[in-house]
Amino acid sequence: MTNNNMYFIANWKMFGNLSSINSINKVINLAKLKKYKKTRIVYCPPYTLLEAFVKKTKKSKISVGAQNCHHESNHGPNTGFVNSKMIKDTGSKFVIIGHSEMRNEGDTDKKINKKIKSAINSNLNIVFCIGETLKDKKSKKTNIVLKRQIKNGLKKIKKYENIIVAYEPVWSIGTGMIPKNYELTKNINFIKKVLKSLKIIKNIKILYGGSVNSSNVRDLTRISGINGFIVGGSSLNAKNFIDIIKKSIN
Repeated sequence: MTNNNMYFIANWKMFGNLSSINSINKVINLAKLKKYKKTRIVYCPPYTLLEAFVKKTKKSKISVGAQNCHHESNHGPNTGFVNSKMIKDTGSKFVIIGHSEMRNEGDTDKKINKKIKSAINSNLNIVFCIGETLKDKKSKKTNIVLKRQIKNGLKKIKKYENIIVAYEPVWSIGTGMIPKNYELTKNINFIKKVLKSLKIIKNIKILYGGSVNSSNVRDLTRISGINGFIVGGSSLNAKNFIDIIKKSIN
């Protein structure tokens, strides 16, 4: 089901430089159109580009976010890391937490929980990523994994208003493979069920991520319960990203 209140999170991963910033001009112009007034577009470039992106999008409705943050809120001797306060200081409003690529680097559910708490304290909007591996899927452990990630990641968190859940099957990220519609519907409904069991607000947004492109997004928007997309490689090219947005809303 399509609507104008959808989220589109552009995760640039470890791509981009200062000369890349002008590439988003067309997306900024799109966001100005009345048709996309309620559409939420968020760019998440590398840390080095956060301030430049904030400056570039200052007079637009586009928001900027980071791709990760350290689990400690306070400044300290953590070489190579950036905390949620530093991200907030750049003017960024969002942060991605729990992405599978960070989980592969050692982010446990416990650490992710600390990161979410830190981001909440810094008044950032959180894109909380969850998803099963191909091994989990083949072993029919998808529900077990999703339930564990949600319950542990959101443990003892009472403020959910700034949290968006992004379902990203690990086996789908960057592979060109996406779940079948019935599988995706089943998993989205299960995520809602788990969130409801935690007494989390009913209207929490759920996004889908994993090989989203302009060829498959229209079909994905037909799935009830999906409130937007987290887009990787396809967001690096403004034309491709715009096509995704247009096909989702039209």
